[in-house]
Amino acid sequence: MTADLLVVGGGVAGLVFARRAALAGHRVRLFEAARVFGGQVTRQDVAGVALDAGAESFATRGGDGPGTVLGLLGELGLAGDVVAPAAGSPAWVQERDDRAFPLPAAGLLGIPTVLDDALLPALGEAGLARARQDAVLPPEQGATALTLGELVRARMGDRVVEALVAPVVRGVHSTTPDQLPIDSASPHLRAEFGRTGSLAAAVASIRSTSPAGSQVAGVRGGVFRLVDALVADAAAHGAELTAGARVTAVEDDGVEVDGRRLRGIPVLARAQRAPDPARRITVVTLVVEAPGWRDAPRGTGVLVGPEAGRVRARALTHLTAKWPWVREAMGDREAVRLSYDGSAAPDAAAAAVRDAETLLGAPVDALLDHTVRTWDRSGRAVSDDAALTVGEERAGTGLSAVVRQAEGLATSLTVERASGRCPGERGRMEG
Repeated sequence: MTADLLVVGGGVAGLVFARRAALAGHRVRLFEAARVFGGQVTRQDVAGVALDAGAESFATRGGDGPGTVLGLLGELGLAGDVVAPAAGSPAWVQERDDRAFPLPAAGLLGIPTVLDDALLPALGEAGLARARQDAVLPPEQGATALTLGELVRARMGDRVVEALVAPVVRGVHSTTPDQLPIDSASPHLRAEFGRTGSLAAAVASIRSTSPAGSQVAGVRGGVFRLVDALVADAAAHGAELTAGARVTAVEDDGVEVDGRRLRGIPVLARAQRAPDPARRITVVTLVVEAPGWRDAPRGTGVLVGPEAGRVRARALTHLTAKWPWVREAMGDREAVRLSYDGSAAPDAAAAAVRDAETLLGAPVDALLDHTVRTWDRSGRAVSDDAALTVGEERAGTGLSAVVRQAEGLATSLTVERASGRCPGERGRMEG
């Protein structure tokens, strides 16, 4: 059988691309080596409750327009199941073993918009005084910054970067503020800073259309439901999706699948590089009896600073505090997930319990169930002359970025087809 498009990889990127291309009338075949689709967006059962094993939320930037996660969920009939995190419970930062404080609720990646005395626990008097200089510094200061860290240091000082921004960037982007390009951190931040001349004012402008907590959302029942809906809708529109099929060779005019040669235009939706141990993340999900956690003593979760020596986790999400649907499913039990750099340790569950007790400030009475999952994350590494490619290596980290790029590439191919050119005729293109 000849197919227009042969998609190699059935994670979210491959599924989004395959669905959009099938809707546009392309013949599509997709092959996933694993027995299930979804990649890092997948289901796990913990203490009898279905939870996300990978991504449990997504960025809502772009609203529900074309190429957004919200728009995609709407097309798939899941708009009514989109949920926001519980209100009134900001995340915290554990800076040192004996020092923790809440993040500013109306900030962006830890950058505050209101520089009042509520920031004293985080910044101290000297740090807060330096941050307040943002309001009076000339607008040229920081205008040529390339990274988020460079911009924040120029406007608000080192303390804001170290205490507030670095833990958030580490938890969200798996990097440091000084390595994160401004446009990757927030596509509108540079323009708003140029317009307002103040970093706090720029963040406030961005957040004015995005109230506290609304920068991220989840799906009632789990983000993994997106995968089930994508598989069903892509198949309904003619895409042929095969799990447990290993692609052993990729050439310009086709692929080899389990010894069979198929002709078509390959679209790569799997990692092209060997796993980088430096980007490996282990996620431990715990379900416990811990009555002291019931009132969410540290909000929806805790980001861990590099000086918190006793804690090995880099972040904790208090699932039963963050998502009302998880609280309903768990009853009196508490559910948390902790993320760690690197591979799972032999004592992963016990270490996670100890870390959770430290971060939430109350003991665990009983560990009821747990899971340990290790993921190899891809960084943006595909050059402009790469073959048709979707996924984190081309799009960057995060469900929002992956969906936008996969949708964009499928749309670009459709435009080429409508113009009379063979899809992929250039052989090298961006999504």
